[in-house]
Amino acid sequence: MPNVLEYAKLFETNLDLLAIQTLKTGFMDGNSGKVKYSGGNEVKVPKMSVQGLGDYSRENGYTSGSVSLVYQTLTMTQDRGRKFLLDAMDVDETNFIANASDVMGEFQRTRLVPEIDAYRISKLATTAMGVAGDTQVEYGYTVGNDIINKIKKGIKAIRSAGYDGELDILATYDVIGAVEEVVLGKLTAMTFAQGGINTQVPQIDGCPLIAVPSNRMYTSITLYDGKTAGQEAGGYIKGTSAKDINFIIVARTSPIAVTKQDKMRIFTPETYQNANSWSMDYRRYHDIWVLDNKKNSLFVNIKDTKV
Repeated sequence: MPNVLEYAKLFETNLDLLAIQTLKTGFMDGNSGKVKYSGGNEVKVPKMSVQGLGDYSRENGYTSGSVSLVYQTLTMTQDRGRKFLLDAMDVDETNFIANASDVMGEFQRTRLVPEIDAYRISKLATTAMGVAGDTQVEYGYTVGNDIINKIKKGIKAIRSAGYDGELDILATYDVIGAVEEVVLGKLTAMTFAQGGINTQVPQIDGCPLIAVPSNRMYTSITLYDGKTAGQEAGGYIKGTSAKDINFIIVARTSPIAVTKQDKMRIFTPETYQNANSWSMDYRRYHDIWVLDNKKNSLFVNIKDTKV
């Protein structure tokens, strides 16, 4: 049998991969390839700037230009964790992996993934809402037969701001259903790749429509600490002043999303002192950022009116 260190490493690798594959916002992690991470809650993000074209001289040749590459240190504000216990009388060494896999898989699917999605979407929505002149947001829209026009309006807003790359549309099931009713089954599909998995999703103007449960589509969320009275269940709820999002359009390369599991610890019943149990300590850092020069590459459509 592998030792507990090998167990922990196995879980770390598999849970990280599972997170990217099952997150509705998992495609955003693809932008973290150049981010430097060496443990803990800090990452270093590269920022590059170059000078524009200059005149070419037949006597002196090219005009010299400069390139600036610096790394900005960012802190992941989301530091979340849980301890899970499996009683030694219920789980022996031979079936620990199977039982632990069930527990951690269920936790990741029903608790971790929805929370990270909801946090990321709320941050992106807030960013779009903060652009001057409300150019990247529309308020007070109840999903109806004009839904495709509303989506096209959002796409146009991003294109008009100068972004011509890939766009992804995160939409509630009500939005997806309304789109399907309008086109009467004529909605075409496209391949959407995330975490090494290719799936077929509907598309509008070449932009994939990704269905997201409505309880992840809020402009803000409240996180429970897991210990205060009334917050023992942990997780998140809709923010006090949050608005409901119909859909949000995101430029594929704009969000810098990072989710990292800190070193997972597993203790056997012989080493865990507080109970005769297997103990698993799970901790995850995550956050998302949009650089200032890319805020116009977002657009959010909100059900509620603007206060």
